[in-house]
Amino acid sequence: MTPSPNDLLQGTLGLLALRALRDESRHGWGIQQRINQIADNVLSVNQGSLYPALIRLEKQGLIKSEWGTSEAGRRAKYYALTAKGRKQMDAETANWRKFATVVDLILETA
Repeated sequence: MTPSPNDLLQGTLGLLALRALRDESRHGWGIQQRINQIADNVLSVNQGSLYPALIRLEKQGLIKSEWGTSEAGRRAKYYALTAKGRKQMDAETANWRKFATVVDLILETA
């Protein structure tokens, strides 16, 4: 079955969130800011899309969460990769790179 555009978007956002958590745990706003910072405003992730993706990733066991205190001294939920999440992130990253290479090839030759 071919994934719908919505499935592709959700999967891509999930991968971006996993990548944002690669080196350290972050709260939701920190994940959003990290993605937006790297994307340099070419891609913008909003909280209305991010939080459902984080819930989905946590239900799948790819991330875990715990309550902590943010830099501003507020209570915040921090997310971290699980071993399963790191493995999934690596596999999805490899698949994305293959996909991007093929799309680039088609764009260059078509």
